[in-house]
Amino acid sequence: MTTAPYAARRARVAAQLGEGAIAILPTAPERPRNRDTDFPYRHDSYFYYLTGFSEPNAWLVLDGSGRSTLFCQPKDLEREIWDGIRLGPEAAPAELGVDEAFAVDELDARLPRLLENRTVVWYPFAIHGGLAPRIDGWLQKVRARVRHGALAPDAQRDLCAILDEMRLVKDAHELDIMRRASHISAGAHVRAMQRCSAMLRAGEQVREYHLEAELLHEFRRHGSQFPAYGSIVAAGANACVLHYRADQAPIRDGELVLIDAGCELDGYASDITRTFPANGRFSGPQRALYELVLASQQAAVEATRPGARFTEPHEAAVKVLTQGMLDLGLIDRDRHGTLDDAIADRAYFAHYMHRTGHWLGMDVHDCGSYVEPGEVGQVSERTDPLSGELIKDRPARILRPGMVLTIEPGIYVRPAEQVPEPFWKIGIRIEDDAVITDSGCELITRGVPVDPDAIETLMRN
Repeated sequence: MTTAPYAARRARVAAQLGEGAIAILPTAPERPRNRDTDFPYRHDSYFYYLTGFSEPNAWLVLDGSGRSTLFCQPKDLEREIWDGIRLGPEAAPAELGVDEAFAVDELDARLPRLLENRTVVWYPFAIHGGLAPRIDGWLQKVRARVRHGALAPDAQRDLCAILDEMRLVKDAHELDIMRRASHISAGAHVRAMQRCSAMLRAGEQVREYHLEAELLHEFRRHGSQFPAYGSIVAAGANACVLHYRADQAPIRDGELVLIDAGCELDGYASDITRTFPANGRFSGPQRALYELVLASQQAAVEATRPGARFTEPHEAAVKVLTQGMLDLGLIDRDRHGTLDDAIADRAYFAHYMHRTGHWLGMDVHDCGSYVEPGEVGQVSERTDPLSGELIKDRPARILRPGMVLTIEPGIYVRPAEQVPEPFWKIGIRIEDDAVITDSGCELITRGVPVDPDAIETLMRN
């Protein structure tokens, strides 16, 4: 592996810790699934961001001078027979580019000495259960040495405050991985779409888990380590359940299928949603709603550019969707009046109840504030027209090159008296991953089409 990106990130963190400071960062624990079986292990994103190390039971200690110390599992030939080869502390400095490494069973003995005479200790707040009490225990040992001249840190700060800001803007190394992850995921969507229509044409029974299997096969076939999240494969009315999971429901000729799925590659997520006709042909009502969602996504894409606020793509999508709902009779004009009135009333919320995007990176809902840091103190208040709740708004984040976010408008129509019946039980979402560039945004997930004619052509082949 290349160590340069991780060393550069550690140096950036160290420069922000302050003189005399120290940072402590553990990776994720292993988690039991049942009896003597664990869930597949996945590292902590913050830890991996600074080390590129994916073994469990490891810690990174970094001081303000930039010196890095890794604690990891020692070599153990018997355990390696069962669990796999360990890097070990002897090989870690050369392999990972850290300054020194020790066996993790030395952690409790060495940490108090590393904390001595430091001014502040940084660690991630509210991420790792039991971390704060453990640090308190190490600090108690430091304080026990005050008669010998030892000084204990008198401040504790949240390491996430530094790392979240760093992770929000991706470097070239990260963007390369994310583009490759997006390419794999796009191919998986294409495979699932074509397999669905082919099975129906052959008279075979198709269920949601059949398409999930196609996705997983394509992910692993190209080297992805995991799905980035639980794949959503929703047939017919199931698409109106936002966090539906692929299950056993049959996929019927004439229905739409919504797939929200993406792979994780080398620690980075992709996130794609496509909605397509199971048999490869949109009906009239399906196409009308699909083209509305696609138009709203295009408006959001055009609003996704450097200097814009994070909320602007959502506002652009809402405007198009609300106008379309008025035109198609999903919103009652007599009750809500003009487009502006319907938006102010949030009349669209019955059929579009989520945001148009989120940050994307190592986590599918990645870290990073959605409020512009220099404008946190600017607060305005409003009353939500649906709940009556008092909402405090702060200026949304300004988009900058290197940020990555999803653009994912949708429409979900459940049966209701005021809703035209041809649109009942239709759920549609279109989602792409966008990298903010100097002039606009780059959609890195368009290896799977969004145009309805292109989808029909793809599914005929």
